[in-house]
Amino acid sequence: MRLFPAFFQMDDAHVVIFGAGTNAERKTRLVAKTPARISLVTKRRPDWAEPFSDQLTIVTPEHAGQALDTARFTIIASDDEAEVQWAYELARAYGVPINAVDRKELCDFTIPSMLDRGQVVAAVATGGAAPVLAKDIRSKLETLLPERIGSLAALAERWRPAVKAAIDTETRRRHFWEAALRGAVAEAVYAGDDAGAEALMEDALSKFANETAGNETGPVHIVGAGPGDPELLTLKAFRLIQQADVVFHDKLVSKEIMDLVRRDAERVPVGKSKGEHLVPQDGIHELMIAAAEEGKRVVRLKGGDPFIFGRGGEEVEALREAGIEAHVVPGISSALGCAASANIPLTHRDHAQTLTFVTGHAQKGGVPDLDWQGLAKPHQTIVVFMGVGTAPVISEKLQEAGLPGKTPVAVIENGTRANEKRGFGSLDSLSRVIEEKGIRGPALLIIGEVAGLPAEALNRTIEEALA
Repeated sequence: MRLFPAFFQMDDAHVVIFGAGTNAERKTRLVAKTPARISLVTKRRPDWAEPFSDQLTIVTPEHAGQALDTARFTIIASDDEAEVQWAYELARAYGVPINAVDRKELCDFTIPSMLDRGQVVAAVATGGAAPVLAKDIRSKLETLLPERIGSLAALAERWRPAVKAAIDTETRRRHFWEAALRGAVAEAVYAGDDAGAEALMEDALSKFANETAGNETGPVHIVGAGPGDPELLTLKAFRLIQQADVVFHDKLVSKEIMDLVRRDAERVPVGKSKGEHLVPQDGIHELMIAAAEEGKRVVRLKGGDPFIFGRGGEEVEALREAGIEAHVVPGISSALGCAASANIPLTHRDHAQTLTFVTGHAQKGGVPDLDWQGLAKPHQTIVVFMGVGTAPVISEKLQEAGLPGKTPVAVIENGTRANEKRGFGSLDSLSRVIEEKGIRGPALLIIGEVAGLPAEALNRTIEEALA
């Protein structure tokens, strides 16, 4: 994030604008929407200044330094290059944040495209790279935000002291606000019934304040984060991680998805890697139960899908045994995401009519306990989770069971992510493919005729280009 968004508090603020032309008029009109005092630095008063007389004072250039001495920020909107340079050097000497119109290299800050709904202001910025794009985004936001959403924010401001006095903890207060500002109170404001909204707010606060915090225990949502690409996150998963008070997350959950978690939520890493359990499984159960019993909104965020080699079933059982309601939100399995990213159809009418998911993880090392004869049957696809460490024995056992050594294989690490690695080869060269591609895992092994289809398609393209 190269731009850090912030909003200036404009009560009792003083803003200095340099210039008298069209750009200066536009910036004056914008700043005049706030309660700030405006000093316009120019040699003579422009004709367009009259409507802003209550806020605007004309300052001659020789007194510009005195004006800058109390300025919150300055806007250089002059059309004269020499004046721009003079104003820039003067403002810099006074240490005042600078915006120079159409001079990105001189700017300490840029003025975004703004959507004004009274108490609610939305701003979109591109750092001066594409102002038209920022305006297009603002236009889309205008269609999404109700016209009276500023009135709803004003109601919340009026009630904030009463809510703080009536509800004892920050977590419970936030739960109250989420319910109030998304329910009947909000609908009354949007309908223009301000008196009705006030009555509904009073009733909602009274009922919520009299509830016992212990009655809010649970539920816990066990959420699949998918293979890593944030655009593959489900809408429900996104909503839940935005509402969560605490998120217990695995190592397999990508940074891009963790960046979508509500900013002030507690984030607790409980991930596991080969030979290292940051938090034992029983410990994860205890953490989730304790957080739910405190009345927190709990999300257990897991890579892929919670119910495909994700131990989600164990977590649901533990929560329900503790009397806590548990819900599962499916995620796109890494098997599906990685295969799609590599253009491998896991089933295909001509090549694979059966699809089998297995784990390559062996308890206490050694040979995975799998039905090797069943896996070696023709016309099927085998997807092996966590199979990099046991790839040599998987290759050996499948060949011993009758699967040809030339059977195509694909190995995919970090599928769907920017750092994805892919390796293609045959079953008898599986270990070499993993070594040559520098794949360390966790990774997915795809074994079967379909794993060779991307290579075949590439070869056909090359042959057609050469023909």
